[in-house]
Amino acid sequence: MEIATFGAGCFWGVEATFQKLKGVLKTTVGYMGGNLKNPTYEQVCTDKTGHAEVIEIEYDEEQITYEKLLEIFWEIHDPTQLNRQGADIGKHYRSVIFYQNDLQKNLAEESKKQIQKKFDKKIATEIIPAKKIYPAEEYHQKYLQKQGRASCRL
Repeated sequence: MEIATFGAGCFWGVEATFQKLKGVLKTTVGYMGGNLKNPTYEQVCTDKTGHAEVIEIEYDEEQITYEKLLEIFWEIHDPTQLNRQGADIGKHYRSVIFYQNDLQKNLAEESKKQIQKKFDKKIATEIIPAKKIYPAEEYHQKYLQKQGRASCRL
């Protein structure tokens, strides 16, 4: 089992995308990259804690590769938007890849170089070492699935 951690805006839709993939064993939405232990959703939304809304993906590398997860990450959001995704504005909605090891770091940096070729605007995605994930409150876990929705879009 391997772990990948991405921030690509509101974690509800990001989780809904990744949890459907063959080889993804478990997803957890939460907060990473900030300076406050055990932050709440309300605290993270103030943009004062430094956390990003993230999804932690546990996956079977024999069924899905980190490269494939990166490919999907780039497809599901606009990585050129700084500290936002669409109408969701704030540093906690930033585009970020939290790498677990040097291999993930190298693969993420290479994929960022490749994806930059598809955009006129500069990619804003951060690539930084993973820190402790603070799982979001239970009502956020599998939120769209609990609501009977496939995505955030109406």
